[in-house]
Amino acid sequence: MRRLGVLLALAALAGCSPKQSSPVAAAARFNTDIPINEVMAHVMDPAADQFWAGMGTSYTVEGERDLSPKSEAEWKRVEDGAATVVLATNSLMLPGYARAPVADWNRHAKDVADVAIRAKAAVEEKDLAEMKVISEELDHACEACHKQFSPASAKPFTAIIPPPPRRN
Repeated sequence: MRRLGVLLALAALAGCSPKQSSPVAAAARFNTDIPINEVMAHVMDPAADQFWAGMGTSYTVEGERDLSPKSEAEWKRVEDGAATVVLATNSLMLPGYARAPVADWNRHAKDVADVAIRAKAAVEEKDLAEMKVISEELDHACEACHKQFSPASAKPFTAIIPPPPRRN
């Protein structure tokens, strides 16, 4: 009986102690200092290009060349591109990047992410036929967003290129 009394007293004290904040409850601070057009230029576009580079045919004067991945490293690179597109869409939906109307912006980002998830799965299965279909879908999803939220309207960034050396 005495143990029960001690347990009840401890439970009562625990209920009176200040609540510990949950790490999930605390809002994360996201760094959105890099302008959106740079996020697109440095993350989204190269990632999509990585995926798109894994399919199709290149035609040159030397002849045609199949661009599909031939090695595990090439397959990984294509898959990395699709996965990065998915993750980049999460960044696009951060409060510092989302553009008005936010519901439309987030819908476009989700559409791109949904296609990129399917792209990643097709790469994992090494399904070139499905990758080609999804490639077109990814292009259309990106263009739908660009049509509403023109990349030309984003604040342009200037690459910092050192001046050529002076000649004396």
